[in-house]
Amino acid sequence: MPALRFKQIDVFTLKPFFGNPVAVVLDAEVLNAEQMQRIAAWTNLSETTFVLPPSNTGADYRLRIFTPKLELPFAGHPTIGSAHAVLESGLAVAHEGTLRQECLAGIVELTVEKTESGGRIFVQAPKAKINSLDQAFTHRFVTALGMAGEKIIQPLRVDVGVVCLVDDLCDSQSVANLRPDLEGVLKLSRETQAAGVTVFGRAHDGVSLVHVRSFAPSLGVSEDPVCGSGNASVAAYLMHTGLLREFGTSYIARQGMQVGRDGQVNLSVDGDVIKFGGFAVTCVDGSLCVP
Repeated sequence: MPALRFKQIDVFTLKPFFGNPVAVVLDAEVLNAEQMQRIAAWTNLSETTFVLPPSNTGADYRLRIFTPKLELPFAGHPTIGSAHAVLESGLAVAHEGTLRQECLAGIVELTVEKTESGGRIFVQAPKAKINSLDQAFTHRFVTALGMAGEKIIQPLRVDVGVVCLVDDLCDSQSVANLRPDLEGVLKLSRETQAAGVTVFGRAHDGVSLVHVRSFAPSLGVSEDPVCGSGNASVAAYLMHTGLLREFGTSYIARQGMQVGRDGQVNLSVDGDVIKFGGFAVTCVDGSLCVP
């Protein structure tokens, strides 16, 4: 029974048991896809990742990312948490502050920034592809989120490697008050071929400019505590609609308060390039026994 190195990392926080957890299995080349999926279902986190030797000479390592139900081509907080684990374990070294991760979405470049609080890792999101939803899906969006009677702006389908249906609810209190019908969100996600729904509103907490919530029952995740790809989708929405002028090209988003996992995501937009990042902290460092 081989024992593989295993870490659990909280991402978008410096405080253990906050932010968004990801399980990281190192030296995972002995596992097949079925075993990876079973382990991901067992950890029961929004994502579990498996670190492998790169198959591309331009990459420092390869990553496979699984939800409890399926494999993803790319995801935000698992990428950052896995980079933290890879650096901490010595499997890779940042060259002039840069790491290159291979995943199903291609080669993803990460930047490791040294700060007084520790290393902060940024990732460049895949270029956003944005489409409008037709009126029938817009009505379903409102119903699924329990927003009947509230003013909304037309939701957009945003693809940044992971597809989200994104909408602006104007204020953070409307975001906090949501009580979504997860079965409705699931059906809508399947019919629009999206991973889930991400909403945002303007914040007045003195720390962040926006509050965000993400729901992805199609991936086995009722509410994602702090979603990197969801926040990248919000940044793409702001860029597409012209709202970025209100927030600026660099801002902090806050997410996870409703599930007790308060975290912060740093966003920057330069032209059509979106980067997101944050801190990470190791909460579990041990081994995983695989039959």
